[in-house]
Amino acid sequence: MLSPAITVLAVIIGWPLINLVVMSTQEYGRAQVFGAPPEFVGLENFAYILQDDKFWGVFNRSIAFAAVNVIATMVLGTVVALAMFQMQKGWRLLVQAGLLVAWAMPQLTAVIVWGWMFNTEYGVINYALTEFLGLEYLGHSWFSEPLSFFAVATVIITWQSVPFVAFTLYAGLTQIPNEVREAAMIDGANSVQRFRNLIVPYLRPVFAIVITLQIIWDLRVFTQIYALQGLGGLREETNTLGVYIYQVSLGSGNYGMGGAISLVMVVMMSTFAFYYVRRTLKEVD
Repeated sequence: MLSPAITVLAVIIGWPLINLVVMSTQEYGRAQVFGAPPEFVGLENFAYILQDDKFWGVFNRSIAFAAVNVIATMVLGTVVALAMFQMQKGWRLLVQAGLLVAWAMPQLTAVIVWGWMFNTEYGVINYALTEFLGLEYLGHSWFSEPLSFFAVATVIITWQSVPFVAFTLYAGLTQIPNEVREAAMIDGANSVQRFRNLIVPYLRPVFAIVITLQIIWDLRVFTQIYALQGLGGLREETNTLGVYIYQVSLGSGNYGMGGAISLVMVVMMSTFAFYYVRRTLKEVD
């Protein structure tokens, strides 16, 4: 029964991954795209990137950026899920509709909307900070400095990621037996104790999957960073792994090097996902 799904995965994911592995061991540039035979270089591409300070700068920046996004998304998503569970049906439907709008909006569209809001000259964010909080933010450029650039990117990515976390955790909350909740309340457990000793153990497998997916998605984020760079961000100081792979492969025409970086990224994410999910499942057992 699993054979159709395995076949589809092998064709869609397995075959491109094999080609990626082969390409990462070759000197593969624009000439090879137009038919020139590639030259086998073994592990030279990997040796080069692992000794390249620029790669490690992008790598460390991507790890830190992903960590901030995952933490922010999980905290806010959990709070929203718990809030929806306590709401009346009408309010819950209204919140869910708002979450669906944010979730369904294309990433590029979201960047354009938020880019206008953070615009240097007429953005509503600068106006609100100046008029309502008394801060001197008129004419402030959010994209000219790496820290504020990534702050805006975090807002956009978190805004679009929270709905998935909230809906998934809310679905998990509905599966906790009411008898267990009532017993905890009768025993005098407060909201914090119920969350720590009741909700978290029940939802641990859900948390494991959601956190793993968020780490993978936030590590390979591309559209938001690339689009924000087009609004004024300094590319060299704001590159993440997804954008860096694109620039090395298509910008410089070094597909072999881009393949090597991609493979390092795949191995890193797969190793983490396998370790985290396996440890979580052991704790559940």
